[in-house]
Order: sequence, then structure tokens, then C-alpha cells
Amino acid sequence: MQNRVVWFDIAVSDLERAKKFYSKVFDVELIDNEMGPNKMSMFPFEPGMASGCLVQGPDYKPSAEGATVYLNGGDDLSVPLSRVEEAGGKVLLDKMSIGEYGFIAYFLDTEGNKVALHSMS
Repeated sequence: MQNRVVWFDIAVSDLERAKKFYSKVFDVELIDNEMGPNKMSMFPFEPGMASGCLVQGPDYKPSAEGATVYLNGGDDLSVPLSRVEEAGGKVLLDKMSIGEYGFIAYFLDTEGNKVALHSMS
């Protein structure tokens, strides 16, 4: 079975602010790019693996409503979740068990997007 998720875009109003937030929360360096009128900053990725980016552009509006992107929280989502508020975001749901499927948490990023974390422990 193939993975159905291949890419995601997280809409942002201020790319530099969002980049600083996500870099701090996930302890990664994002890769800048542009496509047409859109400014982008991509999460690190490997060929064949799902990934995504932050996008600032005329058709991208941050929202806490609608689809929720679940990002990989690593071995224990408590680690990136502990960096959310220090980076300027807000924890909406602390780490919660979803039984045999692991754990989830929700946060509001600096742009107003509701984003989730998932980990198995």
C-alpha cells in the first residue's frame, strides 16, 4: 500500500516569523524556495518520503479551522511540544494517548494555524 500523503503546505502570513517558530520547535533548518508569487520554506526531506513547507503567498491564508496537519513528533512528541510556547505558539491540547496508535497533541503556531503532533510514545 502506498502512503497517501506526499506533501503539505502550511499557510503563513510572515514567512520569517513562521520559519523561526518551526525551526525552533523541530530543531531543523528549513530550505528557502520560491514558486511564482509564493515564498516557501521547506522542511528537510528525503526522496520518497512525505514532507511539506511553509508558504506565504496571495492564495495562502492561515487558519485554525479546516484540515489539520499532523507532524511527526519524533520518539516522544513532548520534546517539540515543550518548545511551542517558548517559540511564540500556544499549546491547545497537551499530549494525549490515542491507545495503540500512540499519542497526539495540538498547538497554534505563530501564524494562527492549528497543527498537530503525533508520536508512538
